[in-house]
Amino acid sequence: MKAKDLKNSILQMAVEGKLVPQDPYDEPASVLLERIREERHKLIVEGKVKFPKGGESIIYTGSDGSPYEKRVDAKGRVLSDKSIAEEVPFGIPGNWTWARLEDCCKNVVDCPHSTPQYLAAATGFTAIDTNCMDDNWNLTDLRNLSEESYRRRTGRYVPRPGDIVFSREGSIGRSVILDSECVCLGQRVMLLSSNPKLLLNKYCQVVLSSPYAWDLYLVANVGTGVKHINVSMVKRLLVPLPPLAEQRRIVERVNELMPLVEEYGELEDAREALDAALPGRLRKSVLQMAVRGKLVPQDPSDEPASELLERIREQRRQLVAEKKMKAPKGGESVVFAGSDGRRYEKRVDARGRESEPVCIEDEIPFDIPESWAWARLESLITLLSGTDLKPAQYNDLGKGVPYLTGASNFKHGSLIENRWTEEVSRISRRGELLFTCKGTVGEMALNSFDQAHIARQIMSIMPSKKQTLPYITVFLGCMVEAIKSQAKGVIPGIERSTLLHALVPFPPLQEQVRIVTTANAILALITSQ
Repeated sequence: MKAKDLKNSILQMAVEGKLVPQDPYDEPASVLLERIREERHKLIVEGKVKFPKGGESIIYTGSDGSPYEKRVDAKGRVLSDKSIAEEVPFGIPGNWTWARLEDCCKNVVDCPHSTPQYLAAATGFTAIDTNCMDDNWNLTDLRNLSEESYRRRTGRYVPRPGDIVFSREGSIGRSVILDSECVCLGQRVMLLSSNPKLLLNKYCQVVLSSPYAWDLYLVANVGTGVKHINVSMVKRLLVPLPPLAEQRRIVERVNELMPLVEEYGELEDAREALDAALPGRLRKSVLQMAVRGKLVPQDPSDEPASELLERIREQRRQLVAEKKMKAPKGGESVVFAGSDGRRYEKRVDARGRESEPVCIEDEIPFDIPESWAWARLESLITLLSGTDLKPAQYNDLGKGVPYLTGASNFKHGSLIENRWTEEVSRISRRGELLFTCKGTVGEMALNSFDQAHIARQIMSIMPSKKQTLPYITVFLGCMVEAIKSQAKGVIPGIERSTLLHALVPFPPLQEQVRIVTTANAILALITSQ
């Protein structure tokens, strides 16, 4: 059960008489209500209060066992008498009674309909509106007013500590009990001051927040713009009225339980946050283990990665010689362990000339198995950057090859088609890894088209040895957050060098296959949960 459902269950039990036991020695609510009516009649005779418009409401049980309501005028004459069985939603204990909310209150006041001018600086005069309270009966804020504006808004009735402020528009159903002076009503709220001899403000708040009341709000919700409920609807709300002593017991029990519900809710939120974050954390952990040599065991019979790297370098030298590939700027990177056990990097140009080695030990992020080697990503791939086309150069009619952009064509690790072009200049081919480098940095997908034109938000990665691409993809998946952190600009973007300069922990080819197979199987399980 969720915290909100638990809270609703407690409130509903409270208003149905199921939260605390009844005490047969409590004065029945009907007797108490009749005494309050007699007191009101005296005040009416003395001219201190007005007689209720439309007559005084008296709810009683008829001879057929059904609830009825009659309205009587100041002289006791019956104006109407009808069954309200369809309006009464549930049964209540025998010592309870039903009553209209307006008959249980000294005052039910709507907010002034003028728009207040709120001030930024504190003035000592404040207003409360629908945005100043939350769903847990907490006052979260107050608005500042000038003294003159405050005086205008208090009018005939000045809110007092203990009064209930109820939101009837926007965040309908929220309420707080005031505990401070110099507060007036802002917008979209109304004020209720219950008769403490008949109805405790806190129990009234329990009724107003109960699922029973909420069902009525949903039915009465009106308005084409901001939804609201009418003051008359709130006044006519049927209150399941317990004896005053039981109201106190209910309030005491609710006050005991609500902090526990809030604590339960916090734990629930923490668990949900953990559940939401867990797949991502597990994925990150799997990828980190994969690139650190901890996901699968090493096999001493595997060819060392250093020999694979030398073959890749030889292949690249041959492509440069055949002018099928440009020589890397500054020379080919070679990372090796020095006699002192530290890692160094040297550059080798197309003629085999070597630069002075540079110690890069401070760049090495972690230790790797002996059969592995470190290499710059630029030594393992060729990188093609995209270029944008003008609107006149592409179409949505399916003519030509797909035109891929970073924002529009990547979806859950796959590519979708929505634009095409016949003016191809930056061709990425089937099987190449596409990596977004601007806007949504770090999206990846294998090119599933024979040919595609890539925009400048995309880089196409072509491995020097095709079989290494699956592991390079795993590596980039592990590094994607670090790569994103280096993005710059209003529209975040990374430079080619950010990818090309990355140090790759490079396993033997046979181990790469085992790593990718195991990682994919685990990630599939994580995704399916």
